[in-house]
Amino acid sequence: MVRYAVALLATAAALLVRLVLNRFLGDYVPYITLFPAVAFCAWYCGVGPSILSGILGLVGLRYWFMPPAHSLRVHGMQQAAGIVAFLFVSVILIAMGEARRRRENLLWSEQAELEEAVQQRTVELDRTNQNLRELSARLLQLQDDERRRIARELHDSVGQMLAALGMNLAAVGADIERFIKVGKTVNDSAALVQDLSKEVRTISHLLHPPLLDEAGLASALRWYVDGFAQRSKIKVDLKFPADFGRLPRESETAIFRTVQECLTNIHRHSGSSIATIRIAASDNQVQVEVEDHGKGISPEKQSEMASTGIPGVGIRGMRERLRQLGGSLDIHSDGKGTLIVAQLPVTAIPSSSEVVALGASS
Repeated sequence: MVRYAVALLATAAALLVRLVLNRFLGDYVPYITLFPAVAFCAWYCGVGPSILSGILGLVGLRYWFMPPAHSLRVHGMQQAAGIVAFLFVSVILIAMGEARRRRENLLWSEQAELEEAVQQRTVELDRTNQNLRELSARLLQLQDDERRRIARELHDSVGQMLAALGMNLAAVGADIERFIKVGKTVNDSAALVQDLSKEVRTISHLLHPPLLDEAGLASALRWYVDGFAQRSKIKVDLKFPADFGRLPRESETAIFRTVQECLTNIHRHSGSSIATIRIAASDNQVQVEVEDHGKGISPEKQSEMASTGIPGVGIRGMRERLRQLGGSLDIHSDGKGTLIVAQLPVTAIPSSSEVVALGASS
């Protein structure tokens, strides 16, 4: 309605201007003021309003400014030719104006879509940056917590053994004349030294197993699964391809840490007495599945993890480690257990369809 009202106003303005010029022009070039009105309506109002402007303008001119006055009858061939010429030029102006208006609408639409896409990408970028900042902070906190834990382990175990060793050696110095007691004390000290060496070696291997660098992922996982099964009393079934070769160091470390974190979560939270680890390689990709039959993850917790995008430190650490290598981590839980699937693209992986099952029981 607004466009038609504007067209009527433009036509009325053209007729008023023609009325003012009538004393100078008479019936000469009667359409001179209508062409700008039709062009304006064609450019800014659309086809319908511009056609209405042309028809009303033509009727007004014929009725007021063309002889015979106050009549709509066409008088002579010259007037008929003028009307046809006016209509022809008006059609051209309307076609050109509509084409221009459509191009402008298309440009505005594309600009709006581009601005919306930019806003969406900006929001996604801000969210990603926020998650990265939070992850960096949590990783630093986790690093500090791990250092404190190692310090406690060294203080509680190694420190006590060293204190006992110091007391034994002091006793040896004070009671040198008691050779029998000295021999027993020396034996106790030697045993403490052996226990100390074993404790330090165990802590060092848990922090980073040497087998991972020297023998590869298969040997390191078998060593870790055997030790985990003995410590936790959880039966672990490790299924590994028979001809699984070496991977890049970063990929082997990521897979080992993922399995380590999954088994730790099973021991702490699931309550399951068994766990299964399946590793498969195909098409330059490694897939790791860790499954338990415990109490699973509650729907509320899964909804919270999906809505906030901020799972626990261990899960987020696994996801971030795999994401940096182009991989992914998915969690499936139905209340009767949990299945964690990690996928990691790697190069130079031998294809294998034969799987050897290695069981590590309590």
